[in-house]
Amino acid sequence: MKNLFIFLGLILGIAVFATSCGDLNKKKSTETKKENEKIMDAGNVKEIYFAGGCFWGTEHLFQQVRGVVGTEVGYANGKIKNPTYEQVISHTTGFTEAVKVKYDADQVDLKLLIDLYFKSIDPTTLNRQGNDVGDNYRSGIYFTDNNTGEVVKSEVAKLAKNYSKPVVVETITLKNFYKAEDYHQDYLDKNPGGYCHIEPGLFEEARNANPLPKKSEVKYQKQDKSVLKQKLTAEQYKVTQENDTERPFQNEYWDETREGIYVDITTGEPLFISTDKFESGCGWPSFSKPISQKLIDEKVDNSVGMTRTEVRSKTGDAHLGHVFDDGPKDKGGLRYCINSASLKFIPKAEMQKKGYGDYISLLNKK
Repeated sequence: MKNLFIFLGLILGIAVFATSCGDLNKKKSTETKKENEKIMDAGNVKEIYFAGGCFWGTEHLFQQVRGVVGTEVGYANGKIKNPTYEQVISHTTGFTEAVKVKYDADQVDLKLLIDLYFKSIDPTTLNRQGNDVGDNYRSGIYFTDNNTGEVVKSEVAKLAKNYSKPVVVETITLKNFYKAEDYHQDYLDKNPGGYCHIEPGLFEEARNANPLPKKSEVKYQKQDKSVLKQKLTAEQYKVTQENDTERPFQNEYWDETREGIYVDITTGEPLFISTDKFESGCGWPSFSKPISQKLIDEKVDNSVGMTRTEVRSKTGDAHLGHVFDDGPKDKGGLRYCINSASLKFIPKAEMQKKGYGDYISLLNKK
C-alpha cells in the first residue's frame, strides 16, 4: 500500500490524502520543538530503535514527545550492506523498517516511549501493521547495550500480559542499521496528508505524554542559608556554603561500599550512584562521573596556591569537591573527589520509599 503512495507522490508531486491518518496537519507543537532543541546537547542522550510497520508514522509519533532529541528512519537487522528501499521491499534481505530514536534519559523515560510504541501497533500480528504486509514490516525494539535490553524485555513482558494472544514483538540486539533515502526522512512533516497506519489521536497523546513539570512540581530547590544553618551540621555548612574541606579518612562515606544513591545534602537532588564509586586511596568518596553532567557545575579554583576544577551542585550551588584526571582509564579517566559532608547516602533498600525509585535501574549496570 505504501508503495502506491510513494509512486503517486513522486509522479504527481502532490500530497496524497489517506483516511487512515486523518488530520496530520498539526505539526509537532512549538513548545516541544523548542524544548527538544534546547536539550539537543544534553549529556545523557541514549538511543533505541523501534520497528512498527511503516516507518513514516512511527517516526512522526516519536517526534511529538518532549525529550526525544532526534529521529532517523532506516532499515534494521538485515543481511546485506547499504540496502535500497527496493531491495528491502523485495523480501529477500531480511531488513525491517525501523526508526532510530535519540532521547534524553533525564527528560523522558524509556518506559514511556515503549508504552506509546505499543499503542501504535498490534503487537500480536506478525509481519503486518495496517495495510502493509511482509517481513519488512515486522515489529521489534532493538537496543545496543545490555542495560537498555533489560528494560526493554522487562517492559514488553509486562505489557504482554494485557493481550490474550502471544506478543510477537522482537526484543533483540541491533545487528545493523542503515539510513533510508532522504525522501523517507520526516515524511509526514513534508507530506501532512501522507499514508499512515497510526490512529491520529495517538499523535496528540504523544504530544501531551511528557509535559514540562509545573513550577509547583519542581522537587529540588535551593534553600536560604539561614535555613541551611539550622538544618545542617556545622561541618556540612562549612563545606557546602564556605568551600571548606573535611579530613580524609575521617568522613562518613569514604569507605561506604553499599549499593545506593548519593544526593545533595542541601536539596536532596540525586548526584552520584554507587556503581560509579571506586576506591581511590585519597580518603574521600571518589566517583568516575555524576549521574548527569547537567546536575553539576565545574569552575576554575585558584585557591590554596594551585589551579583545580571545583565541582558544585547546579540546583543547590553547594560546594561538593574537585574533579581530577587521575581516575580509572576504563571508567573515563576522571576522579570526582567529593566531601562526604556534601552528600547524603540513600541505601538501595530505602530508595523507593524515599522517592528515588526511578534511579534503582542505574544500580543494575554491569
